[in-house]
Amino acid sequence: MAETTTITALPTPQQGSHILIEDDASPLVRLIGRTLGDSARSGHAADGLARTAGVVAVRSHDTPQAATIAFGAGAVEVSSGVLVAPDATVVVDLHARFAPVGEPSGDAALAAGVLRALQPPLPHWREAAARFWQLTRGIRGVPEVLLVDTEGPDGPEHGRFGEGATEYLVAGPADLLAGVFSGADDFLTALASGLRVRGTLSQMSVMTAASWKVRFDV
Repeated sequence: MAETTTITALPTPQQGSHILIEDDASPLVRLIGRTLGDSARSGHAADGLARTAGVVAVRSHDTPQAATIAFGAGAVEVSSGVLVAPDATVVVDLHARFAPVGEPSGDAALAAGVLRALQPPLPHWREAAARFWQLTRGIRGVPEVLLVDTEGPDGPEHGRFGEGATEYLVAGPADLLAGVFSGADDFLTALASGLRVRGTLSQMSVMTAASWKVRFDV
């Protein structure tokens, strides 16, 4: 397997597992690594991440992209492609939070554990927006203020992050906002699913880059 690099130390209730990704990782590997890290930090699907053996192939349902998740003692390694015979294979929609497409093949329990780990619960949109702003505010050209509008159970909800003269508004359903700001959803794809923005074209370009930073942990 390719040389790997630790991205985060991720203890689980059963044992200390680390999520590892290869050097110069592809976007898919980074996306999987970041998502598994979110699951580990939240304690979601701990049983699936605590395995000590098993290899799972993760394939995109509509592109040639593929990656391998290998479980070992104390570590979960994610690498590009499928270079060894996997114990299980899952086919997923990368633009639908790793929703499975069709039935997994191979070890059903192993596949189910990986699918659970690839679908951690979303944080509240406000928490996700605050973290998004913290991670991306240093990117050159990012507006000084991020405004967020959504409709809550008790009426309109608003968020303001940052201070300054340049503003960028992102609005939409709370679940979609949480998905975009946490990296679970692709920013550009979300624009076709109800996300609305108000800003200049150059700001949209910068905010797209900011969303990639969060989504792919770069």
